[in-house]
Amino acid sequence: MPCMLPDHSSNTRQKPVQTQAQAIREALDLCMGNDKNVIVVGEGVPDPKGIFGTTSGLMDKYGPSRVFDMPLSENGMTGICIGASLSGMRPVMVHQRIEFALLAMDQIINNAAKWNYMFAGQNTVPLVIRMIIGRGWGQGPQHSQSLQSLFSHIPGLKVVMPVTAQDAKGMLISAIEDDNPVIFIEHRWLHPVTGEVSSGYYRESLDKAKVVRTGQHITVAAYSYMVLEALEAAHVLAKQHIEVEVIDMRSARPVDIAPVLASVKKTGHLVVADTGHITHGIAAEVISQVVERGFSDLNKAPVRISSPDYPVPTSPYAANDYYPEAVDIARAILTIVGCQGLVNEDAVVSDLQHTGAKDIPNPQFHGPF
Repeated sequence: MPCMLPDHSSNTRQKPVQTQAQAIREALDLCMGNDKNVIVVGEGVPDPKGIFGTTSGLMDKYGPSRVFDMPLSENGMTGICIGASLSGMRPVMVHQRIEFALLAMDQIINNAAKWNYMFAGQNTVPLVIRMIIGRGWGQGPQHSQSLQSLFSHIPGLKVVMPVTAQDAKGMLISAIEDDNPVIFIEHRWLHPVTGEVSSGYYRESLDKAKVVRTGQHITVAAYSYMVLEALEAAHVLAKQHIEVEVIDMRSARPVDIAPVLASVKKTGHLVVADTGHITHGIAAEVISQVVERGFSDLNKAPVRISSPDYPVPTSPYAANDYYPEAVDIARAILTIVGCQGLVNEDAVVSDLQHTGAKDIPNPQFHGPF
């Protein structure tokens, strides 16, 4: 797995290198220092492990009245955070697993998402809810799900999924400044991935996709960790003279479809890769919008690369056949562009086939917490 993402900024001056976890912590620190109304609350926030290091030291710096643990009462605490938002605070609520937020769906969907609409814009809910997804160490069907499509279905919520450390910092700052609720979804395997990060206070858009690799033969629009898998597949396929354009979608709601349409107009082919389940997933939404608006630009039917429609397995043996990876993206690309038999498929598969259990992440990352 690549341990460092390329920097595509127009600024040529070298920037500090950070992990995504460090960038998230820095964003929280900057926002808390800039605005006394920003608070951080969640199960394990003040724990020495600090939510994968993303909240480490913040309680010591800002005190227990602004950085604090919460009881196992997700629905009640979400209601408290909504009330605090309506009173002028800017809470950042943290769930170490996205599944924990399921206990607060009534508050998130029926209150946070709808408040601004129901009261004709007179009140806002500036609430950020950080949710962590991703597999690892056999955590199984109740702790390894990628449920972004659930939240993306709800009008009134923004749902973002940063990949790079640069984006994670800037998008979190933008999310905290946003006057309405933002679901900020982090993949735990991305926390240790390093990249160049701008110093100081800056913002990244919450509603714009970004081309992270240019190519002319096929477009891959990818979400979250699947961006890394798509880049790995693209790197290997380039050796076979297949140039893949990779788009980091960054936002699940709203979907920025314009860069995908522009890319498909050039390449004529589309693969969409997502960590969630395939049926009713984000990949299906992206493909639907491309077909509706750019059908004439497609030379072949688009393909979804997503998790299968059954619960996430606990067994490492079952996990080895569950999660889509770079090799699956590459095989789909070879089929779509019609290069089967014309390239060395064995070499492609050999370069991309990972050894060891697929449920064990990058060795740089020690988990599961």
